[in-house]
Amino acid sequence: MESLAGRAYLVTGGGSGIGAATALHLARLGASVTVLGRRKEPLESVAAEVERQGGHALAFPADVRDPDAVGAGVAAGLDRFGRIDGLVNNAAGNFVTPAESLSPNGWRAVVDIVLNGTWNCTSAVARAMIEAGTPGAVVSVIATYAWTGHPGTVHSAAAKAGVVSMTRTLAVEWARHGIRLNCVAPGPTETDGAGGALWATPEDRARVLASVPMGRFAVPPEIGDLTGFLLSDRASYITGEVLTADGGQWLGKQIYGPPLGEAITTTNGGGAPAAGARH
Repeated sequence: MESLAGRAYLVTGGGSGIGAATALHLARLGASVTVLGRRKEPLESVAAEVERQGGHALAFPADVRDPDAVGAGVAAGLDRFGRIDGLVNNAAGNFVTPAESLSPNGWRAVVDIVLNGTWNCTSAVARAMIEAGTPGAVVSVIATYAWTGHPGTVHSAAAKAGVVSMTRTLAVEWARHGIRLNCVAPGPTETDGAGGALWATPEDRARVLASVPMGRFAVPPEIGDLTGFLLSDRASYITGEVLTADGGQWLGKQIYGPPLGEAITTTNGGGAPAAGARH
């Protein structure tokens, strides 16, 4: 596995779930990490676990919607570790609601965190790398509905689609600086935040799980591992791409036939199975 020894990264939404798993994974690869988020206690817990495992971490409470706070977080990481080699944009917000019920504040809150927050962090880190004349990498965590759309999440889908477009635009514009930008698109993942917002009841959970052809949710360390790959030199010629890890969910979306996993039987109109039918 690629070593990230001597490098330093900023991970947003680093206090729990995918962000925490990613920070721990990067630290195990030898990197120093600044974990940034709104709640101090979870960040300090993750930083303490990194240190317990022999790594180096800094917890910095900040809201990604605030450019000044983000800039202060980048500066604190630079002061502590002496460099910045990249960023993981993991901070997000989401909830399910019919579009006609979505309030202006609800729209604004999600778009500010997902799209504006990603820009604030990406801009601050990239400017620091450009000023230092060092290459680096940015990975943004999105979702497959950024390109498929998804009823009930118009705010998040629109914002994440913006992140994909931003990533691809900057991948071209900043290639001359040696800065690569990519996205990871996880499928349903076992995190407290996603569970509460997107499948709050056992019935919802079962329905979501049934949509995944592989029949399971992702776990945060799997996504952290993929993120580490995209930050590493093994991905040195990859930029402007989206790496999907969703167990086949978006490819398996069906309109016709019974739910995935059930037997499919079609007839030719006379009660006999049609040619080529699976039964």
